[in-house]
Amino acid sequence: MRVLFVHQNFPGQYKHLAPALANLPGNQVVAIGEEANVKRVRDLHPRIRLLAYPEPRGASKQTHHYLHSSEAAVRRGQAVLRLAMELRKQGFVPDLICAHPAWGEALFLKDVYPGARLLLYLEFFYRAHGSDMNFDAEFPTSFDDQCRIRIRNATQLISLEAADAGLSPTRWQRDQYPAAYQGLIRVIHDGVQTRLVCPGVVGGFPLPGGGTLRSGDEVVTYVARNLEPYRGFHVFMRALPAVLRARPKAQVLIVGGDDVSYGRHLPPGQTYRELFCREIGSALDASRVHFMGRLPYARFVDVLRLSSAHVYLTYPFVLSWSVLEAMSCECPIIASDTAPVREIVEAGRNGLLVDFFSPAALAEKIISVLEDPGQMANLRTQARRDIHEQLDLEAHALPRLIALVEQLASRPAEQRA
Repeated sequence: MRVLFVHQNFPGQYKHLAPALANLPGNQVVAIGEEANVKRVRDLHPRIRLLAYPEPRGASKQTHHYLHSSEAAVRRGQAVLRLAMELRKQGFVPDLICAHPAWGEALFLKDVYPGARLLLYLEFFYRAHGSDMNFDAEFPTSFDDQCRIRIRNATQLISLEAADAGLSPTRWQRDQYPAAYQGLIRVIHDGVQTRLVCPGVVGGFPLPGGGTLRSGDEVVTYVARNLEPYRGFHVFMRALPAVLRARPKAQVLIVGGDDVSYGRHLPPGQTYRELFCREIGSALDASRVHFMGRLPYARFVDVLRLSSAHVYLTYPFVLSWSVLEAMSCECPIIASDTAPVREIVEAGRNGLLVDFFSPAALAEKIISVLEDPGQMANLRTQARRDIHEQLDLEAHALPRLIALVEQLASRPAEQRA
């Protein structure tokens, strides 16, 4: 079987699938990604051939602002097209192409390889209502924004028209796509390495400003790729003063960068961390609230192992891997009562749910969990059991992904003009 992976940040969601396929006898695996990202994963697997394209130029200043993402997508798609054409000249014709369509890389793949099956990783389809946009009145979107995202979806829709199948990690994410395409989309999560991401004793965890935490200390944890409203950072920060007052021994570990992954950027030089630290002021005890930035993976897992109460908040948006990893580590989970969190966290069974917009309710839940850790014992055990029995990488996710890939690769593809 010959498989082509296309992802600007390769391996991205194919971190486990691509090496697993490369390990199977007789398979040929080739991957295409953006040059700067590919350089970081040159040693991912000796049997994966990596090809890279330079970062494409974005839209010109004269381009209508609705079309900025579309023009950038076409340029990226053309960069991938050139590499694919060169591959074809060299004799590599894939049976299956696995691609993430959000950035335009999948736009022209069927034109190069009309006989290949195309499996799209369908992460998120933007909607003006019912998901992330207009969810948080504190950060409203304009009517102009609503019109712009309709055009932004065009890149995915063009790729979807050429696709043989789709893949989404949760039911809710699948259901954001137009009904006409949902029948093509399988729901299979990327999986959690529960064997590695598991409870454990932390003998010493050094803090940035000095001091050390150990298992048994009272630790509140919060994790996001970046500290921003989409992941409820503002709500978490506003809950902290009450928690710190009620629990004088509690330490808070906040993991995440200062960029913006999703949503609106602040003016140049400003960050949401600084914005909300200023808002809270002296009520935030800097000696007990530790901003860890982004951490190496092993140290991140130790943060989860230390957790006495783990907070996960999100708009109705892409579900973070971190909440699943926290559950796998038997963290006491306090999560926002939002989609798609409700697919994973069931209140009173494997975690607690709280109104996203209520810092007071969040603080009350955190304090209650810290005051009486025993109330979460069964929930913590059930959280890990659920992840292990449903989303374990080796036992469930990867076998299902490989079976889907093999099924598609053996099926004749519709020839498209």
